[in-house]
Amino acid sequence: MRFNTLSIKKSNDLIFGYSPKPVTTRRGLIIGGGIVYPELNFTLPTMSINDSTLTNITNQYKEIVNGALERALQLEAPGLIFEFETLLEMTQNPQIAIGLVKVMNDVCEEYYVKHGLKSEIRLTPNDLREFERPPKQRTSELLDLMIEVFEGGLNAGGDLLSIESTGGKEVSDDALMNCNIKQLIFALSVLGVRDMKMLWRKMVDICLKKGKIPAGDTACGFGNTAMVLAEKKYIPKVFAAVVRIVTVVRTLVCIEEGAVGPDKDCGYEGVYLKAITGIPISMEGKTSACAHLSPVGNIAGACADLWSNESVQNIKLLSGMAPTAYYEQLEYDTRLMNEAIKEGSASILNLQRLMVNSDIYHDPQALVLAPDVVIQVAGEIVKGKNYIDASIRGALKGLDIIEEAVNSDKLKLEDREVIWIDSLRSEIETIPTDESKFVEETIAEIGTTKFIPAEYGL
Repeated sequence: MRFNTLSIKKSNDLIFGYSPKPVTTRRGLIIGGGIVYPELNFTLPTMSINDSTLTNITNQYKEIVNGALERALQLEAPGLIFEFETLLEMTQNPQIAIGLVKVMNDVCEEYYVKHGLKSEIRLTPNDLREFERPPKQRTSELLDLMIEVFEGGLNAGGDLLSIESTGGKEVSDDALMNCNIKQLIFALSVLGVRDMKMLWRKMVDICLKKGKIPAGDTACGFGNTAMVLAEKKYIPKVFAAVVRIVTVVRTLVCIEEGAVGPDKDCGYEGVYLKAITGIPISMEGKTSACAHLSPVGNIAGACADLWSNESVQNIKLLSGMAPTAYYEQLEYDTRLMNEAIKEGSASILNLQRLMVNSDIYHDPQALVLAPDVVIQVAGEIVKGKNYIDASIRGALKGLDIIEEAVNSDKLKLEDREVIWIDSLRSEIETIPTDESKFVEETIAEIGTTKFIPAEYGL
C-alpha cells in the first residue's frame, strides 16, 4: 500500500466542496475547489439497442444533455457534469458509445461557447468481463473492446474516465449471499486489488497520453449490492456496513495507480478515499431513489464535491423529462451546499451536522459514512502492512464503532443484527495477513471453478 497516512486528519476538515487536491477540467470546472457541482447520471428507457433504433437513441442522449443545460441556464448554475454510463451493447459495439459521446460533447461545447456554461462528460464504460464466467480478467477479448471505448470516447470529447470494475465479483456474489466475510475480503483485497492494479495502469496511461483526467473507480458491484440486499433483508445491515469499509482498500488502488478524482459516486466509499488521499469525490444519496433505495440519503452528501443521482431513465414526468427534473433536484441541493460554503466554515459544519445527524443512527451503513467515523476507520486502514491487513484493521474498527453505538443506545439494532458483530469479528480475526496463505486457504474452500487464478496473476 502506498498511502500510510491520512491526507485529512480531522473530521472538521472532511467537508463538502473542498478537497486537498482539487481537479480542474478542460472547460474550467474546479472540482473540490470550493463549489459543489451536480453530476447528472441518466440512461435510456427500456428499449432495444441496434441499428434500427440508433437514430432514436442518439436523439435521446442529445435531448437529455440539451434539456439539462437549458435548465442549468435558467437556474443560473455555475456548471455541471454529465456521467455517461455505457450500456452493454454500447461497449460491445464501441462505435455506438463513441458516437454518443461526440453528440453529447457537441451540445456541451455549444452551451460553453454561446453562454459560458461549463460542463463535462464523465465516460464510464461498463465492465464487459463479468459476462464471461469464470471471467478472463486479463486475456479476454472483451477487455480490448473496453479499451477501444476508453480511447475513442476520450477522443470524442469525454474529459473524465471512470469505470465500475468487477474484478473478484465472481467470488463476492456468493460470499455476499452466504454472508461469508472471509471470502468477501478475499474477493476484494486479493482478487479485486490485483485486477485494479492491472486495469488502472492501462486506464491512467491512456488518459495521460490524451491529456484527460483518470477520475476513479467504484465498488458499486460489491458495496451497493450488499446495501440493496440488506435493504431487502436478505443479509444483515451490519454485514453490509463492514463490506462498505472493505471496499475502500480495493478502490484505493486506482489512486495508487494514478487516478486523481473525482471518484465515481455509486460505491459510497469515496468519503474514505478523500480522507486518505485528498482527492475530490462524487457521492449520491436521496436522489438515487430512482434506481435503488438506501439508508444514506443525506449523510452521503456530507463530504461531496460532486452530488449525483444514479441512473434515471429518460421518461416523461408531469414536469418534463426525468433527467431534467433530476438535474433540477441536484442543482437545488448543491445550491444549498454552496450557500453554506459562501457563509464560511461555521455554516458548512452546521449544514453537514444536520446531514449527518438525520441518518447516522438509523442504520450501521449510515454510521460508517459519518466524517468522524471515517477518520477513525481510515486511520486504521492506512496502518495496514498490506491490503489484507488494511481490510482486517478497517473492518474490526468499524465493528468496534458499531458495537459502541449499540451499547450506548444511540444505534437501535434488532437482536438478530447485534449477534453479527461478534460473529463477524471472530471470523475476521482468523484471516491470515499473508497473501499466499490466504489464497491457499480460500482455494481449499471454494476451489477454482468460480475464478481463474492466472487471470489475477496468481
